[in-house]
Amino acid sequence: MPLSLGVFAQHMLAALAAGGIIGMERSFHGRAAGFRTHALVAMSSSMLMLVTLFQGQWFTINETVRIDPTRMAQGIMTGIGFLGAGVIFKEGLTVRGLTTAASIWTTAAIGILMGVGMYAAGALATALTLGVLSVFRQIENHFPAQVYAQCSLRVARDGAISEEDVRKLMAGHKFTIVDLAYGLDDHDRTFEYRMTVRTFHEVNMSSLSAAVRSLPEVRGFTLSGAGD
Repeated sequence: MPLSLGVFAQHMLAALAAGGIIGMERSFHGRAAGFRTHALVAMSSSMLMLVTLFQGQWFTINETVRIDPTRMAQGIMTGIGFLGAGVIFKEGLTVRGLTTAASIWTTAAIGILMGVGMYAAGALATALTLGVLSVFRQIENHFPAQVYAQCSLRVARDGAISEEDVRKLMAGHKFTIVDLAYGLDDHDRTFEYRMTVRTFHEVNMSSLSAAVRSLPEVRGFTLSGAGD
């Protein structure tokens, strides 16, 4: 294949378009790594693969030299792993960014396909990736799944609600206590129950919150669910 600016543009623009399309889906859902991140990842992967695709143009190959172009792809995917790790963070029970990290890794692979000129495979991979990110999201929303949450209940120390009462309150709103810890604050004379709870329906969180608000002996209450 002759080396020319047009050939370079063809490969890089194909990767840029594929990465941009995937990135638009991520941006639409408010992810930090969105349109520009995915577009740059795909384009940079394509550029690096062009180095190996046209290695005969810039490096004289002879019988004593053995070159493995796939090592460049391996290096790209290793480096992208660090970028993907940067969008993953933990907040309470919630681990966010796993899907975005996976989409970044996939985008890098698509960029490699575009970089070596496998446009049909790259286009198919782009379509399948968009399907996983959008269509599969709707399917996943209909899966029965347990909802986990962190809950704390703070009451007056002298009139503390018993553990049995707390368990009845949770069970009455279809929650199961997975883990239970206790806290005592002598400064403001309060006793606290800190719990990890689970339920099968998010609407139960609203009903539990309404019920707790009606309890005059409760000094403080938090209920934080785990997101995607």
